[in-house]
Amino acid sequence: MSRILADPVEMIRSGAPRLIRSDRELAEYTRALLDLTSKPKPTAAEQEAINLLTLLIEHYETVRYPVPQGTAVEVLRGLLKRDGLKQAQLIPEFGNTACISSVIRGDRQFTRSHIARLSKRFRVSPAVFFDATSAVPMRRDMGKRAKAR
Repeated sequence: MSRILADPVEMIRSGAPRLIRSDRELAEYTRALLDLTSKPKPTAAEQEAINLLTLLIEHYETVRYPVPQGTAVEVLRGLLKRDGLKQAQLIPEFGNTACISSVIRGDRQFTRSHIARLSKRFRVSPAVFFDATSAVPMRRDMGKRAKAR
């Protein structure tokens, strides 16, 4: 066996980082990572620990909280089903049931506020609520208005 990985079993027994198995462990690893990354000049060993903790955290989050695929509305429907929620339970995120229904029917787009609240509630990236049909333009095309005059 190589010197680098002389006795992996003993390393684990000694408290070496291992795969994360719960949200409690995730919180501990995240705290440790934040402590290390807040240092102005981490040592080489600390940088290795940062890299390892980052990989372990990313792996757990990818497995435990996979990013849903589909249109923004399909994702929302899937998240509602996953968590056993009714549309009306999203009033804190949308403001009222009419708004929820309009978005789910496709008559209205998600706002930035909706996306921020939904991603926090469902613990998913805000990116899952963006697709070609739900993209909110950053500015209007004023060319049409100018030609109409």
